[in-house]
Amino acid sequence: MAKLIFEDNNEEIDLPDDSPIAEACEQAGVPFACTEGVCGTCVIEVSEGMDNLSEFNQAESDFLGELNEERLACQCKIRGGCVKIKF
Repeated sequence: MAKLIFEDNNEEIDLPDDSPIAEACEQAGVPFACTEGVCGTCVIEVSEGMDNLSEFNQAESDFLGELNEERLACQCKIRGGCVKIKF
């Protein structure tokens, strides 16, 4: 079981390994619009646990350019472990 922690509101959510984080992020208050990785509404900052997320995909590379701490929540899966994010 993986854990997603939202620094903005100190909420913690347990998710099955290898599951998308979009629904949990939306419930925590991350705004969503297209859910296809083209609008950028759901940009999150990963403060801990980037290695516990799925690899960057083409939609994220196209939108974000330089791939550092930011991810598109609609495109990520949590592989396991713990991930802390800000939105």
